[in-house]
Amino acid sequence: MQKSVLHKVVAQLRLEWHELITIHPSDRPWQMALAAALATGLPLMVGAWFDHLDYGLISSLGGLSFLYLPATPLHHRMVSMMALSFGMIACYACGVISHFFPMLLVPVLTLVAILVTMLCRFYRVGAPGSMFFVMAASIAAYTPTTVTDVPLKVGLLTMGCLLATLIAFFYSLVILRLREPQPIAPLLKADFDFVVVDAVVVGTFVGVSLALAQALQLERPYWVPVSCLAVIQGMSLRAVWMRQLHRLLGTILGLLVAFALLMLPLGKWSVALLLTTLSFIIETAVMRHYGFAVIFITPLTIFLADAATLGLEPPGQVIEARLIDTVVGCAVGLVGGVCLHSTRFRGIITPLIRRAIPSRLVP
Repeated sequence: MQKSVLHKVVAQLRLEWHELITIHPSDRPWQMALAAALATGLPLMVGAWFDHLDYGLISSLGGLSFLYLPATPLHHRMVSMMALSFGMIACYACGVISHFFPMLLVPVLTLVAILVTMLCRFYRVGAPGSMFFVMAASIAAYTPTTVTDVPLKVGLLTMGCLLATLIAFFYSLVILRLREPQPIAPLLKADFDFVVVDAVVVGTFVGVSLALAQALQLERPYWVPVSCLAVIQGMSLRAVWMRQLHRLLGTILGLLVAFALLMLPLGKWSVALLLTTLSFIIETAVMRHYGFAVIFITPLTIFLADAATLGLEPPGQVIEARLIDTVVGCAVGLVGGVCLHSTRFRGIITPLIRRAIPSRLVP
């Protein structure tokens, strides 16, 4: 009996190890990774040129909207980019404004996560889903600012989104000569459970993770909801578990990379070139192995959020804060993933959500 249990445990560990080291095939063209790196890196280079790296960092967040570019015909790509850019701008603006109302931080980011997840599911927006929208809102909410700086910061992010759209246009002109576009998928009838219930559960746990981060008085709570969302977005409980494992292990290795980079005497130009290079590596690797990509996502996000203040505190303190944020976010995300895929849990909350929504709005 004990041998049988031992054999099952060993077999399960082998399965976990195999999935952990499996490299998946990817048809993503290298031109896409290059364009994504430019969308993130060019704003930083402009900021370095004018000696305002902090401005470039905000615009580079807008450049992340390029990652949502669909592989459809040109007209659909451009309409999608404009709509997604508007969503990124709106989320960032909500985050900036909520900074002045600390009591509303958790409700605002919870609502942003719910609405963005709902829209991404309704319009079948592919990976990375709602993650970068929530990330933009979360970073904005915890970035020190003044009321007079709100139009400037929102404008800088808008310029980053416009640049990403322009890069997407020229990239599409090139890639559509090399590859046939995918057909535009028709919108399917909205499924209440998939669009509404899932979005409410996901957004609620994102809010819970942020509330927990504030209760623990974490130094950089903005990364906790992003880690939570990255884990909970798995399409199955198995995917949630593997995403958590990849994120934790990748983050630990990525923190070592980030620590080594933070020890270097980096200037404004070296930071801009570093983030451009990291973006290229990430977009080349993410479809093949998520955990490997996280090794480079970790230093990228640290620099995107904190590059303007690097050197003001010891690198070890930055690394420790990010590790704690990731562990807390992944733990809440795993619990949320279990609830999201639990038949019993959904059987309890679905009727409650239906009763809370006016009947004319429920299909």
